[in-house]
Amino acid sequence: MEHLVQEHYACPDLVEKIRAGLEKTGKTPEKISPKELGAVDQLHTGGAAATLSIGERAGLKRGAAVLDAGCGIGGTSRVLAGHFGLAVSGIDLSYDFIDTAKILTQWCGMDQTCDISFRQGSVLELPYETNSFDAIFCQHILLNIKEKTIALSEFSRVLKQGGKLILHEIVEGPGPAPIMPVPWANDSSTSFIEPWEILEKELSDTGFSPTYFSDETQTSADWWKKVNAIKKAKGTSPLNPGLVFGDNARLFGPNMEQNFSTQAVRCIEAIFTIT
Repeated sequence: MEHLVQEHYACPDLVEKIRAGLEKTGKTPEKISPKELGAVDQLHTGGAAATLSIGERAGLKRGAAVLDAGCGIGGTSRVLAGHFGLAVSGIDLSYDFIDTAKILTQWCGMDQTCDISFRQGSVLELPYETNSFDAIFCQHILLNIKEKTIALSEFSRVLKQGGKLILHEIVEGPGPAPIMPVPWANDSSTSFIEPWEILEKELSDTGFSPTYFSDETQTSADWWKKVNAIKKAKGTSPLNPGLVFGDNARLFGPNMEQNFSTQAVRCIEAIFTIT
């Protein structure tokens, strides 16, 4: 199944697409801040604000070693390293995403000022030593993983005792089947969402204990509604998810707003610890 996920996120020439988008907005790679990349590198519901919110809730100390699992092109990693002062290791299945993450981090100058690194790899076989991390961030990654118990076991292995698993995830809701395409899947072949109750049991069976939970479904519906209203009023920015996902990206906003509104999907925030 991983090859299908890799194909979904394949995006040759992504760096040049983003460079062109920046130039259309009057920006250059030499004078860019992480915030100005938000429209294209925050590829999850809620954007950077969602990362900051759950990051504050986690209460990690500066310098803590954190794995950004499914880091994409590095948006979350840059927020965690830049805002919270964490030592961030980003990993993603997509070679294109990892190459882009490294270059965008250089453009922002964060490769020199922050402890941040990226490598290609699978969360089903993490290339890290046991007990390597104080925390793992998962923002919209488990929805692409069919073998969740394998991934959770790997998370357990690389976390230090008492380490935190920080989740901002989309799960299956009680409503109708989700309308496709969505950011993580063009169709059901790469979508592996499941009800929270099942995922929660898988976490428990793997040795994780819950310390925080919040259902962010309505907040997520409102966020997508706002995104759609801004796009309708101002048009599509030269920096947008379409640079990553192509023409299907124009359908993400309306589909996601409806999927959350009908509870075809839910968005949850949760923090678990491993003992």
